[in-house]
Amino acid sequence: MTKQKILFTSESVSEGHPDKVCDQISDAILDAVLKENPKAHVACECYTCKDFLLIGGEITENSVNYEDIARNVIKEIGYDRDELGFNYKTVTIENKVQSQSPDINRGVERGAIEEQGAGDQGIMFGYATNENEGYMPLPIVIAHKLVREATKQRKNGSFKYARPDMKSQVTIDYTEKTPRIDTILMSIQHDPDFNEKEFKEYILNNIMKPVAKSFGLNDDFNYLINPTGRFVIGGPAGDSGLTGRKIIVDTYGGSARHGGGCFSGKDPSKVDRSAAYYARYIAKNLVAAGVADRLEVQLSYAIGEPKPISVSISTFKTAHYSDDLILRLVNELFDARPGMIIKNFSLTKPTFRYKDLASYGHFGRPDLDLPWEKLDKVEEIKEFLKKNS
Repeated sequence: MTKQKILFTSESVSEGHPDKVCDQISDAILDAVLKENPKAHVACECYTCKDFLLIGGEITENSVNYEDIARNVIKEIGYDRDELGFNYKTVTIENKVQSQSPDINRGVERGAIEEQGAGDQGIMFGYATNENEGYMPLPIVIAHKLVREATKQRKNGSFKYARPDMKSQVTIDYTEKTPRIDTILMSIQHDPDFNEKEFKEYILNNIMKPVAKSFGLNDDFNYLINPTGRFVIGGPAGDSGLTGRKIIVDTYGGSARHGGGCFSGKDPSKVDRSAAYYARYIAKNLVAAGVADRLEVQLSYAIGEPKPISVSISTFKTAHYSDDLILRLVNELFDARPGMIIKNFSLTKPTFRYKDLASYGHFGRPDLDLPWEKLDKVEEIKEFLKKNS
């Protein structure tokens, strides 16, 4: 009897994908507003289609020029010609931003930062696995690196014919103890006059295989490149884009659950963002400390309330300690109140740009020094376990 393969697949998209264009503009606006006023409340969303961008949402009053920020982001991505159907010089931009509701604000602002309430109700998940050194699932980190590398080579001019809009998809075979790459799929926008054979060979030999090898994995995988045969019309000209529509790409590629709220364009008083970062921090430190091989944390909040309504964990039968002890550890060593998360991670005066998170994932980013990726609780966790086991 033939053994059935155990396969799992994740996808990523490049910064030129229409949804990611919107995410980056929303987060670039957030960066600019927080720089002017670290206490500002921001909920910024964008919609884009051919030759058009709509900026909307609720933002604390400020002097930031949203249109200039948007055009700079679009230029940086590479939409700089009319033939792309989306050009930073000529795109029509409409601004529909308004002030935040005072009803929301009164629940958040409570004086002492320890008492700051959650900006909304909701559930958030964090996840970590020890299957690689970044404590992230293999399929999503490989998928991110593929489009990140392809974009890098497009921008430095070594990747001929390539345009900004790209997708990747990676299937990992977990049948045996050592995982293998089963299939890689890439769809990459290209110029109308291109050498298809040269284009596809370049993708295989200069992007797919080197990325696979960088993870110490096999390069004899199955592959698909632009399966429809042609991908000239892309970006906002080919498909409309919207902030917050790639939430699985932003997190764990489907390997863990998701609360449903997006990150981009939201200031850290919105627990959709800050608590999801903190849940990842908890999960990563626990796995790094040897508590479990895989671990998922759920946090839930009520609007205006500082303490989480609930904290729960799932260890997928990989725990090395009892769930009761792990949960007690989490409740004693980690402070998940929104104000304390913001303070401890310096989320209103960040050492990073939120815009840089808007493409290629918010977790497991070796290219960025992110506070929720630090393993600074590991020794404290080990000491707790030593005393209480």
